[in-house]
Amino acid sequence: MYKMMTPGPTMVAENVRMARSMENGNPDLDLDFYDYYKETCELYSELLHTRNESLILSGEGILGLEAAVASLTEPGDRVLVLDNGVFGKGFADFVSIYGGNPVLYTTDYKREIEVEPLRAFLEKDSNFKYATVVHCDTPSGMLNNIAAICPLLKEYGILTVVDSVSGMFGNEVNVDASKIDILCGGSQKAISCPIGLTLVTMSEDAKQAMESRKTKIASFYANLLTFKDYYENKWFPYSMPISDIYGLRQALENIKADKDILRRHAEIAAKTREALTRAGLKLYAENGYSNTVTVFAIPGGVTAAEILKTMREDYNIMLAGSFDVMAGEVIRIGHMGYNCTKENMKETLHALDGTLRKLGVELKAALEFDA
Repeated sequence: MYKMMTPGPTMVAENVRMARSMENGNPDLDLDFYDYYKETCELYSELLHTRNESLILSGEGILGLEAAVASLTEPGDRVLVLDNGVFGKGFADFVSIYGGNPVLYTTDYKREIEVEPLRAFLEKDSNFKYATVVHCDTPSGMLNNIAAICPLLKEYGILTVVDSVSGMFGNEVNVDASKIDILCGGSQKAISCPIGLTLVTMSEDAKQAMESRKTKIASFYANLLTFKDYYENKWFPYSMPISDIYGLRQALENIKADKDILRRHAEIAAKTREALTRAGLKLYAENGYSNTVTVFAIPGGVTAAEILKTMREDYNIMLAGSFDVMAGEVIRIGHMGYNCTKENMKETLHALDGTLRKLGVELKAALEFDA
C-alpha cells in the first residue's frame, strides 16, 4: 500500500480502523446508539469550541456544503459567495441549484481575503441572507481568516456558512468566538477517518432561518431540518452508518488527547514551506498558507504527471496535482491529521528531491526537512 501524503484522504490510525470493525447492531432500533451518536456530536462541538448543535451526516464532505445551502436558500435569496479559490467559487453552483442569486466577491486566488476591502464592499451592499466562506481552499491550499471574516459579516446581519473540511484540526477553529453559523467538516481530512461522513454545526440563528422559511427545502437528504428532535423522538431520517461513526468517535478521541495538534501542524507546515523555497521551488500562494496542505508551482521542464508518477512508482508515495484553473500547474503535499509527523515529511521531501533530480530539475539545495 502506498503512503498517501495527499490533502485528503489521509492515512488512518490503527485504533480508528479497529473501531470501525467492531460488531454493531441496528442503529435505528438500538436506543443506546442514539446516546452514542449524540455524545459523539457533542464531542465534535467541544473540540470546535462551540455550544452549537452538531450533526453527523452519511455522505462525503460535499454533502454538508450542499445541505447547508439547501437548508438556507429560498428562491430569489441573495447570497454572497466569497471567491478566492476553486471551492470558494463552487458554492455559487449550489446556491443557483436551490434558486438563490449568488453574488461573487472575487479576489486574487494567490492571496487570502482581506477584511478591510470586504468591509468597504459591505458598506455599499450588505443585503445578503448569508455568505459562504472557504476556510482552506484545498486545490490551492489557501487559508482564509474566518476568525476575522465571519464576525465582520455578522456585523451586517449576514449569516455565515464556512467550509472547513480541510482546515479544521490543523488550523485553529473557534466557532463561537468567530460567530460562525454553519460550519462544515469532513471525515477524511485532518480528522483522519476514511471517506464517508460529513459533519455540520449549526447556530440558533441558522436554525431559526431554516424554520422561518416561506418555502419547503427542496431536498430530503440535504435537509438539515429532518434531524430536528431526532434524539427526543429516537428517530433518524435514514439509517446511520454505524461502523463509520464508531471510527469517527475514536478519531475525535485521538484529537482530544493530542494536546499538541495545532502547534505540530503549524511547525511542520512552516518547515515544509522553508524546505521548498530553500531548494528554489516557488510556492503557489503569496500569503494565506494553510497548515494542512502546501502547494508549489511545477518547475520548468517537467509535468505534474511525471512528478506524481515517479513519486508513486519509485518511492511509493502519493502526492496530488490540482484541477480547474490550477490543473497541471501545481503539486500539493498534504500534512494533516495522522499524516502530520516529522518522519512522514522527512520521507516525503527526500522522495520529492530524488524525483525532481531524476526528472532533470536543478535544485538550489537539497529538499530536506529541518527537524
